[in-house]
Amino acid sequence: MNSIVLTSFYRLGLLLAISLLVSASGSQAQDALPESVLQDQLKRIETIARVSPSVVAIFPPSGKGGGSGVLISPDGLALTNFHVVRGAGPFLKCGLNDGNIYDAVLIGIDPTGDVAIIKLLGRDDFPTSTLGDSDQARAGDWAFAMGNPFLLAADFTPTLTFGMISGVKRYQYPAGSFLEYTDCIQVDTSINPGNSGGPLYNTDGELIGINGRISVEKRGRVNAGAGYAISINQIKNFSDHLLSGRVVDHATLGATVRTDEFSNVVVDSILPNCDAARQGLRSGDEIVSFGGRAIGSVNQFKNAVGIYPKGWKTPLTYRRDGQRTEIIVRLEALHSTGELLQFAGTPDAPEKPEKKPPGIPLHHAKPAPQIPKQYAHLYQARQGFANYYFNKQHQQRLIDQLKTMGNFSDQESKWTFTGTLPEDVPFRMVISEFASLLEIPTLDKIHLLDIERPDTFQAGLHSEGMLMGFYQLHRLLTQGAEGFTEFYYIGSEKIDGTGPKVDILMTMESGRDVRWYFDKKTKQLLGWDTFIDPEFPECRIRVTSWSTDAKHAQPTEWAARSAGNPSSVYRLEKMEIETFQRAIAPQP
Repeated sequence: MNSIVLTSFYRLGLLLAISLLVSASGSQAQDALPESVLQDQLKRIETIARVSPSVVAIFPPSGKGGGSGVLISPDGLALTNFHVVRGAGPFLKCGLNDGNIYDAVLIGIDPTGDVAIIKLLGRDDFPTSTLGDSDQARAGDWAFAMGNPFLLAADFTPTLTFGMISGVKRYQYPAGSFLEYTDCIQVDTSINPGNSGGPLYNTDGELIGINGRISVEKRGRVNAGAGYAISINQIKNFSDHLLSGRVVDHATLGATVRTDEFSNVVVDSILPNCDAARQGLRSGDEIVSFGGRAIGSVNQFKNAVGIYPKGWKTPLTYRRDGQRTEIIVRLEALHSTGELLQFAGTPDAPEKPEKKPPGIPLHHAKPAPQIPKQYAHLYQARQGFANYYFNKQHQQRLIDQLKTMGNFSDQESKWTFTGTLPEDVPFRMVISEFASLLEIPTLDKIHLLDIERPDTFQAGLHSEGMLMGFYQLHRLLTQGAEGFTEFYYIGSEKIDGTGPKVDILMTMESGRDVRWYFDKKTKQLLGWDTFIDPEFPECRIRVTSWSTDAKHAQPTEWAARSAGNPSSVYRLEKMEIETFQRAIAPQP
């Protein structure tokens, strides 16, 4: 039944009910039902009819358990809870209120934030819900939840509950697990087992949260009146990370905080090698704001940090001795890789469905058919990934973009850059596979990078490691993915904590990690951050502009810096690429 038919059906039902009420109560009932009330009722009914087709009933292949989800793109992307898909394996069965069952494949998971993204298969015109702005939600707003509580939706028509937002920006501690709900929305809208992963809507039908957690009576899993939804704005921060097919982690500042005797939030302890410490934050500093939010309590701080993936750069303002300082900090990982993977678990083998008593026509109790062969290629197992197949698709997209910069495929090449630093100070930089150098003749300085000598890896102005950064660029453009032990798509984030989100490619080789940043619209390489060793700060390189000759793209201006040092700006006058052959000793 399509949404137009549903709308007509609901309108007819509402008008019949009103007619009966008017007949029974006369003119007094008419006075009690002003036109504005009728219009509000009609709007709500129309909204519910419009969003219902995008609500998903989710079942694991075993036929045991299940939950809810919501479609957010016509090609089948859907959000749900991690705890709904945990242990279900890479493929699931999903039902929509059109009465059809669809195959679905798992893409990515966030075990800490209790979010997962799946993809329904078989169509490219799925009905979708519109993402709202959960920061606009306020206590007292009406909201409604839809889903499959107690797996009652045998025909996949979602159950609807209507209620009020009781609170916003709530923090829920992990309850015997990693599941930590930060900045969540508290509702008195009834949410029960089976609603997990389903949508929370505002009265305009905009998706503002994913239902996932409830406060329950001690003697059973029945909602005690408080439900919690993961804010859609938090999920927006993680969306591309989830689409990367990875097991993603949340962030921490690398510091603990407490409330002092004046009710200020101050740094209690801080890791010496975290980025916040390198940027100048110290124990005893007062946290004034984080990510643009004013911080007035420890819970507010936990909420602000908890909405970000690890590795994001975020603005932080602190006060010391009455002086305010704003820094941009890279957030640390909340968990070790081992902890995260242990909690995420591995997909369980499909279980045989339990025998059910006759006369209970539950779709989820039926043995699920085998996944069609045409979808088998959509899953690739790899440690650290929920589904490596989807990461490979993003990798290829960025590799194809790198190829548009020219043919750099000959790794036996030497790049020579000549140009000027500020005040027309000349420089010459040579990058090759085995050694590189930066020469500043007027200052009588030569910085040498020798790949066989780790003590030279930080060579450059202010020991910023720029030579190693350009060595990594040489490796990326000449060897591609083959030049690295790890090569994968991370997702997207705001570069340096500001502006629109950019795509991030991660490479690793010989203990050296690099994050490469690509503009989502222009596809241009914006810069990269090079991590040589946990004991050293990263070297940040940002390319202001590129030019293209007949064969190759060239960075015409870039800035390099590391924490605690000013930026060094380089302006290119000429770039030469020389191919050479490695000497081969004659055979005896």
